[in-house]
Amino acid sequence: MDKVEELLTRGVDQILPTKAELEKVLRSGKKLTLYQGFDPTGMQLHLGHMVGLKKLAQFQKAGHHVIFLIGDGTGQAGDPSGKMKTRERFLSNEELKKNATDYVKQAGRIVNFSGDNPIEIRYNGDWLNKLTLAELLNIAGHFSVQQLIERDLFQKRLEAKESLNLREFLYPLLQGYDSVAMSVDLEIGGSDQTFNMLAGRQLVKEIQNREKFVLTTPLLADKVGNKIGKTTNNVIALTDTPTNLYGEIMSLSDDVIVKALEFLTDVPIKEVEEIEKSVASGNNPMQYKKKLAFEIVKQLNDENSAQKAQEDFENTFSKGQIPQDVPTIKIKEASVELVDFLVDNNLAPSKSEAKR
Repeated sequence: MDKVEELLTRGVDQILPTKAELEKVLRSGKKLTLYQGFDPTGMQLHLGHMVGLKKLAQFQKAGHHVIFLIGDGTGQAGDPSGKMKTRERFLSNEELKKNATDYVKQAGRIVNFSGDNPIEIRYNGDWLNKLTLAELLNIAGHFSVQQLIERDLFQKRLEAKESLNLREFLYPLLQGYDSVAMSVDLEIGGSDQTFNMLAGRQLVKEIQNREKFVLTTPLLADKVGNKIGKTTNNVIALTDTPTNLYGEIMSLSDDVIVKALEFLTDVPIKEVEEIEKSVASGNNPMQYKKKLAFEIVKQLNDENSAQKAQEDFENTFSKGQIPQDVPTIKIKEASVELVDFLVDNNLAPSKSEAKR
């Protein structure tokens, strides 16, 4: 598998309009402008985000112009993707910017924001918040109500008699306009973002009269479809301590191992295929899960941290010993709310994160 083939297959769900067309462009030597957007509705990036970040890093290493887009504009509308109910509240631009304070630092563990080909950082609030009524109406004029309401998620909401807020309904139009504003050749996003990304493809074609490719990445989920991320309250944050990160990865179900090795690590694809065969033949997957945990901790921190985290895990869970670095906190009050306790002792960055 050469570099272009790996770029278009490893950690890829589908490519639109076709893989062959994008491959032709890449093999021609053209350098693309591409992006992925991240709405800062939470303060932490997690393993689910890492799938896309790995793909951005691959394109960056291949010399393409990559944009890391922070959705402080789209985040105000509230992406409905993967949600069967309307959000209880929508965040303001100020709240979103505050949440995104450490996004670049977190993403910098995987992609490079410096060097010869640094990833560009942009905020879509810079153009979305400046749209005039005429411009917004012009964007909306490229879509029909029937086209938007055909989205599977919206249909499921309607069938379940769940509310569909109009600002959620308009979300695909706002995300779609990002591709026009930045004049990108390619957009990357999770497979649950396909509808939104195709809206951008349509706007680029009709407004700018050119092609825009869409590359979807698979969602990191177990065999019954439980996604690892905020929506399912199953977050493994990129900033977790090496020991906690290692342990959390070890707690994942065995059926996630092979896909996570493919999506989140640089383990050669041939080795991943051999591991898949071994697991399928009934061999104990524990050694491969340890490899997965080690590789991810090493990537997000360093090899020494990964080695120490592995030793702590084995001492604690395999040998029944007590970890060497158990944090101890003394409670002064006779009674204390758990949420307050977590925030006051810097174990959670905010009350909302503590509750989650």
